[in-house]
Amino acid sequence: MLDIHPQLQSLLEQLGSAGYPDQTQVSPTEARKITDDRARRFYGPSDDVGSIADIMIPSSPQDLSARVYTPSGKGPFPILVYFHGGGWVLGSLDSADRGARGVTCSAGCITVSVDYRLAPENPFPAAANDCVSALNWIVRNAADFDGDPSRVAVGGDSAGGNLAAAVAIEAREAGPDLLFQLLIYPVVDSDLTRESYKKFANAPMLPGHRMKYFWDQYVPNVGDRSDWRCSPLRASDHSGLPPALIIAAGLDPLLDEGKEYAKKLLKAGVEVNYEVFPRMTHAFFQAPGLLDDARVASNKAGFHLRKAFN
Repeated sequence: MLDIHPQLQSLLEQLGSAGYPDQTQVSPTEARKITDDRARRFYGPSDDVGSIADIMIPSSPQDLSARVYTPSGKGPFPILVYFHGGGWVLGSLDSADRGARGVTCSAGCITVSVDYRLAPENPFPAAANDCVSALNWIVRNAADFDGDPSRVAVGGDSAGGNLAAAVAIEAREAGPDLLFQLLIYPVVDSDLTRESYKKFANAPMLPGHRMKYFWDQYVPNVGDRSDWRCSPLRASDHSGLPPALIIAAGLDPLLDEGKEYAKKLLKAGVEVNYEVFPRMTHAFFQAPGLLDDARVASNKAGFHLRKAFN
């Protein structure tokens, strides 16, 4: 029996009563509609920001949708480039909206939420390439949306945390200089045999079988899964990376790999803060207006981002 926080248990019961099918048993198109509908209907109120604008980021082979959240006040503002979760298969600007609003307010920064190409239509390394392309464009064009190109961080949740970690490694070599990485219950390795996968195989929100499905869609060639661009834990060198905050859910198959990544960064001399929320499941960060722990996590993210930006 999992010790789930009562607020989260209430949300889970509402989701259960909605009658959504297992997203691995329907088409990706249908599964994406479920993800967006669930976030819109059940994840609670959203925070007000100064302004929101949807933009297109020129990229190859196709342009990328993005959403710019600007805080109230006078810029230029520091920038968080944010990548949504969803196992590289699901997720959208809409499903990440509440989390992006929350961190925009808590950090006092512009958040640019990026809609990268999804699998299985666009398998690895499409999403990773898109996120690098988006980061570079955002930095080059920061002044157009009142952003400060000298104060930039990357972040994301779940698969988005995976992409943020990979982008941070790429940027260490090729630029731009990043000040911080916000990794929210990130996927950092393709090894599905860790103890937390066994312990939380049937956990709500992200049961273990769903991660196997996601990996099969995103990186169908098993031999490619040791590539650090999809398994950042396996990079040969983690030194010189920007400081990190890793936020973990205590009832999550991804718990052990996030903890291992924190240790690996620390061993490489990277400043790391690791925060675990013991009674939360995967995806909790996206409901800061509903779950007290999500608000605390959002505020912690804001605190560490402000520190890095200043």
